[in-house]
Amino acid sequence: MTTPTNQDAASVARLQEARQKIKQELGKVVIGQEEIIDSLLIGMLCRGHILLHGVPGLGKTLMARTLAKTLEMEFRRIQFTPDLMPADITGTDVMEEDHATGKHKVSFLPGPVFTNFLLADEINRTPPKTQAALLQAMQEGEVSVGRETYKLRPPFFVVATQNPIEMEGTYPLPEAQLDRFMFNLRVKYPTVDEEVQIIKGTTSSVTAQAGAVLQAEEVLRLQELVRGVPIADSVVRYAARLVTATRPGMVDSGASAKTLEAIHKYVSYGASPRASQFLVLGSKARAILSGKYHVDFADVKAVAHPVLRHRLVLNFHARADNIDSDTLVNRLLEAVPEEGKK
Repeated sequence: MTTPTNQDAASVARLQEARQKIKQELGKVVIGQEEIIDSLLIGMLCRGHILLHGVPGLGKTLMARTLAKTLEMEFRRIQFTPDLMPADITGTDVMEEDHATGKHKVSFLPGPVFTNFLLADEINRTPPKTQAALLQAMQEGEVSVGRETYKLRPPFFVVATQNPIEMEGTYPLPEAQLDRFMFNLRVKYPTVDEEVQIIKGTTSSVTAQAGAVLQAEEVLRLQELVRGVPIADSVVRYAARLVTATRPGMVDSGASAKTLEAIHKYVSYGASPRASQFLVLGSKARAILSGKYHVDFADVKAVAHPVLRHRLVLNFHARADNIDSDTLVNRLLEAVPEEGKK
């Protein structure tokens, strides 16, 4: 373990304090969903993007909008529909008249993607051509229109939502675009007590408001802090072996061939190296949010489900046996040893 400096300790304390204040402010508006809120914070600190999977009415949009407010980020929301065009997201060149000279010139009119916090609502409602308009922005932090490329101002954070129960008229995200999302989070129903609080808070004359906790410039500094969290080679190797174990035909993960065979029979394609990167980054953010100065195996295991669940391409055997990706991730965590021993 690396001994933290006074500056490191102060930065970690500042991040923990900010986390508590953010959750406190979010709690004024959003009831419950603490695990989802923590995962959103982790994704934001890792410069990743989040896919929220849940039925309508669970507060996904409210969560995203309120989090952006607590971070004083510029917030834009795009409602994805079948007739949405790529230019509606990225922007387009327009012809303008210079009133001083009477001449015309071409100017770029930025789209809603030029923001800090972008909510892509019901992203599977729009055709693949329009979905792909976000790929370059999410991966490279820039947008190409015509012959020009425009940089997005950091921080840039995308939260996309999907409705799992209404599939008619939808366009499932291709695996290449799913892989751009750091986490796939499943938003659950509230408990009875939480729903009572929701009802009371939304049917009275008093409207709660969340206040700002951090500024965008502070978010950038905290993102750098997370990347500097030390992690042992054995933990990095564990993350790599865990991802390797998702790939059929790969047997160097430390797990027995028989155990892997029982998992691989349900998998057509495993996770890419991007999954290993996000496992390590997510583990670093989780560790520092918990007040630790290093990453351990428990941190990797804690972020394994949201990192891997959308990166496993399951085959017809999985559908026939009613096996989902979360079940396979559970089996992987049991099968792959921490120290690489069989």
